[in-house]
Amino acid sequence: MRNVIFITFCVIAFLASGQVVTLDSCRHMALRNNKEIQQAALAIDKAGYQRKEAAAAYLPQFDLTAGYIYNSCRVSLVKEDQMLPTKSFNLETGTYDYNLVIDPRTGTPLQVNGQYVPSTIALLPKSGLSYNIHNLMGGALTVTQPIYMGGKITAMNQITDLAQQLAREMRDSKIEDVIYNVDAAYWQVVSLCAKQKLARSYVSLVEKLDNDVKAMVNEGVATRANQLAVDVKLNEANVDLTKVDNGVTLSRMLLAQLCGLPVNTMMTLADEGQDELGILLSPSTYNLDEVFNKRHDVRSLELATKIYDQQVKVARSEMMPKLAAVAALHATNPNSYDGFENRFGAAFSVGATLRMPLWHWGGLSNKVKAAQVEANVKRLELDDAKEKIALQISQAAFRYQEAFKTYEATKANLAQADENLRIADIAFKEGMGTIDEVLAAQTAWLKANSEKIDAEIDVQLTHEYLNKVMGDLSY
Repeated sequence: MRNVIFITFCVIAFLASGQVVTLDSCRHMALRNNKEIQQAALAIDKAGYQRKEAAAAYLPQFDLTAGYIYNSCRVSLVKEDQMLPTKSFNLETGTYDYNLVIDPRTGTPLQVNGQYVPSTIALLPKSGLSYNIHNLMGGALTVTQPIYMGGKITAMNQITDLAQQLAREMRDSKIEDVIYNVDAAYWQVVSLCAKQKLARSYVSLVEKLDNDVKAMVNEGVATRANQLAVDVKLNEANVDLTKVDNGVTLSRMLLAQLCGLPVNTMMTLADEGQDELGILLSPSTYNLDEVFNKRHDVRSLELATKIYDQQVKVARSEMMPKLAAVAALHATNPNSYDGFENRFGAAFSVGATLRMPLWHWGGLSNKVKAAQVEANVKRLELDDAKEKIALQISQAAFRYQEAFKTYEATKANLAQADENLRIADIAFKEGMGTIDEVLAAQTAWLKANSEKIDAEIDVQLTHEYLNKVMGDLSY
């Protein structure tokens, strides 16, 4: 954070010193300060953590569980003391027989109310079967190792890896958008600065003509109507200059905002004082397959399609058996393994779990079909995007070619307007031309210069747009 603040202060100090700022410098400042790009970078970090989370599913999972319960009562396994009959071994029969009371009168076992009366009993006292569970504590350390999860773990790892790639593509797409917007704002400032210079030159021309006409009126060789016509043109030129001045200020503020600087930061651009930008016609040939490989939006849709294909596998895994190995070390107090004494008792266990879906009334199969439909929708979106991109590239190429031809035509028109203005000035000075002819020549000269500036900037912008739609925008 301190480094970012330091760099920002350095940039502001650099701009305040009146140094010239290049297009590349504006791009770097915009990329460094743009909040959407910073959010996209955080999305990449998030996707990376999710990928590591998915990879952890391959490894054994260790869990510790502990609990404590206070019970108000003791627990007894019997309601009262238990008296159980006993048996003795009979040598004659080789079996165990109950020890019963023999009636001396009959020599048979004595019965009371239809029940035999045992001669001996085993006493199970209630106190011996009662346990203190006022403080019940327990815990378990469990290890679970997935063996086969129906392909879900592999699919989730593929999804998170593709999601991280998708986050990178979305960040790069935002970077291209920021660069294109900065370039458009930069050339807008250059265009308005050129028009500002042109407007000032036009005001100077009209002012010179106004002074000449005033002198001619004083000498009686021009009328008051002629002077009023020139005054109207001078007022119009000053109004246009004011509009251009305001436009330059607002466009500089927009550029500063895109660069992440205070809007009142005044920047001197490297290209704003040049008469010619050195425009050359670039080839507009392209290969659609190569363009698709370079376009971030196409690659994003391709990654999204692959993600939805993996989602189908995740849905299908719900229909597959799931096998895992489990081991646990568990302890309880009272000791449930040895008489429920008030001490900890521990034990170790190892096993496996198998879950096999049998019948869900078509719920799982329909879930798979729904995932397949979503995947097919993404494929259609990808195909549709490719068709639109092919048309977009063709339109951008035609616009670029048209802009360059317009620029060449405006250069020829400007040369003709310069010559017409020169001839009109000479004719006016020699008394062979009228004031209206000079004003018309000046207006045509202003229009030709303005159209040339617009065409020059339009070539730059259409070339930038062509590079953007072809995936060749460098940064």
